[in-house]
Amino acid sequence: MAPYASDDSTRAGETDDDPRVGRRKAVRYVVPVTVAGVAAATIGLVPALADSGDPDLPKISAQQLIEKIAASDVQQLSGTVKISTDLGLPDLGGLETGLLSGATGESGGSSADPSAKLTELASGTHTLRVAADGPDRQKLSLLENAAEYSVIHNGTDVWAYDSASDEVYHSTVEKNAKDDGTPVPATPGELTEEALKAVDDTTSVTVDGTVQVAGRDAYKLVVKPKQSGSTVGAISVAVDAETGLPLKFTLTPSGGGAAVVDAGFTQVSFARPAASTFEFTPPEGAKVTEGEAADPAEAPEDSGVPSEEELGEDLAGLDVLGDGWTSVATFDTGGTGAASAGDLPDAGALSGFLGSFGDKVTGKFGSGTVFSTRLINALVTDDGEVYVGAVTKDALVKAADSAR
Repeated sequence: MAPYASDDSTRAGETDDDPRVGRRKAVRYVVPVTVAGVAAATIGLVPALADSGDPDLPKISAQQLIEKIAASDVQQLSGTVKISTDLGLPDLGGLETGLLSGATGESGGSSADPSAKLTELASGTHTLRVAADGPDRQKLSLLENAAEYSVIHNGTDVWAYDSASDEVYHSTVEKNAKDDGTPVPATPGELTEEALKAVDDTTSVTVDGTVQVAGRDAYKLVVKPKQSGSTVGAISVAVDAETGLPLKFTLTPSGGGAAVVDAGFTQVSFARPAASTFEFTPPEGAKVTEGEAADPAEAPEDSGVPSEEELGEDLAGLDVLGDGWTSVATFDTGGTGAASAGDLPDAGALSGFLGSFGDKVTGKFGSGTVFSTRLINALVTDDGEVYVGAVTKDALVKAADSAR
């Protein structure tokens, strides 16, 4: 499959002072770090690739394909999704899920709480059923062994039901709320939109031929870093030729091997789902937990979770070393060594436990430990400085040295 076009990679009219630039920087290195589990749930609505031939489609440039994605307005769909996630995390016997849910401030409470339950998508292979009918009705069901977990958004109500524990979680949102305020994303294109925010002049964007996904003809958009030192090899998105809806999202690491994330539809329909799809009544005898009303613009003040606006401002304000895909975020924890995790529960024990998975490194900066996944590396120095990014271990050490 020969590429149709190349190097349509930048957005016109943006400068370094443009707030969108800061947000793209934040997205690039923080999304995989802080929302690995929750992002995986979002990725779950961006279907995986099922190759079945290369359809003959009119040629299109990368810029035209990006514009086609932006113009996509699919309101109704249903289908089956398969998602595989391999971050290269050590097997912690389920502890990693607890750490992710704890990081979102949602430890404890109902086992049906989506903010905790959907972190299971951060590892392994899962099958989901999805359905959407406009911005006010969506449903996602995670199919498990002899059990099912579902999240249903219908109007102002959000219901989640875990059949394994027979628990129900209920909260409310504003009608016509933006998708980022609901636990179930309304459009699978949102993840692709976030990925495209990282596009700048350090990025190559091409159209690499055509594919078929779940019987649909699609173009394949490929986003690659131009710089060496990034752990991101490529992001590949299959885009429906008719509707412009992203039908595949695959992120492969520069180190080779299986994809870090490979998620997508094995079956999809754009017919309007039946209204009964989004109806839910708690089963008799089920334990029902009422959550606080959700404001799409901001989290409750006492939740410990920042709003999207606050998060964007905080991330854009981080010190950043370098640029593009090899940029490294750095901050001072205010502690040293094992105490650098001091704000976490049981910090000393947790830091010592995680330290057994790290690699000791030294440089002009002094000494520290690098914690690695297949996508994100983080260097924690013995004097409490943290350097993190989608870059190699050597690039982290180099960044730390340059800061001294």
